[in-house]
Amino acid sequence: MTILVTGARGKVARAVLDRLHAAGLPVRAASARPADLAVPDGVETAGLVLDRPETFAAALDGVRQVFLYPEPAGIGAFTEAARAAGVECVVLLSSSSVLAPDAETDPLASHNLGVERALTASGLPCTFLRAGAFAGNAFAWAHPIGHGLPVQLAYPEASVAPIHAEDIADVAVEALTGTALRGRAVTLTGPQALTFREQLAVLAEVLGCDIAVQSISRAEAEEQMARFMPPVIIGSLLNFWAAASAAPATIADTTGTLLGTPARTFRQWAVENASAFTAQGE
Repeated sequence: MTILVTGARGKVARAVLDRLHAAGLPVRAASARPADLAVPDGVETAGLVLDRPETFAAALDGVRQVFLYPEPAGIGAFTEAARAAGVECVVLLSSSSVLAPDAETDPLASHNLGVERALTASGLPCTFLRAGAFAGNAFAWAHPIGHGLPVQLAYPEASVAPIHAEDIADVAVEALTGTALRGRAVTLTGPQALTFREQLAVLAEVLGCDIAVQSISRAEAEEQMARFMPPVIIGSLLNFWAAASAAPATIADTTGTLLGTPARTFRQWAVENASAFTAQGE
């Protein structure tokens, strides 16, 4: 009963893989670039590209559970191949953005929503892990903080409940190996609502330095973000942050409510990743 972990170079997927392997379970790590994978001894690897059906058979051979990263391209053919291979459940790393009123048209939300719908239509038993904002999104501030520059934000009061990637991995492993989460769609957050300004204050305390926050216009933010991402994604993120500035983020399910273990805090994440916010950590 091999467990297939797709997107195995990703932070969450690697944490899932490591937990399953440590528990002595047979695991296969899949990636579009399997040669780039660095996995523990005893973990199989496989090439898997969802819009290349010829990669499915080897990846799915003997697989009963799948941890799946959301990729709409080829998802219909993949679900058919998974059913034929005898897969018994799929745990999808989705996004809480699918719950937004504009999920059908929003580029980020529709990406995940399309995969959820394809899995539902397939009839495969599925668990959807609808994760909110990752604590790791704060890495975007590493350069200015490391160089003593102000962090420029169009919406510094945007409130999110940042979730630690390790918490998502804990829930994913439970969904893959247990039955309590089978067939459910759970919205995952961290344990505390924090604005961007409050997250930066936590980082300042952890790092022992002052971090200035500079408000900029939406147009200025768009210009800066255009260096790293396409316009449709920029618009989606800025719209979300604008809406998130209206009220504190809602706390949904955490490892506390689902697993009975304390959820990791943003402060804990900041302590663990403090070195990334120094010039030497780049």
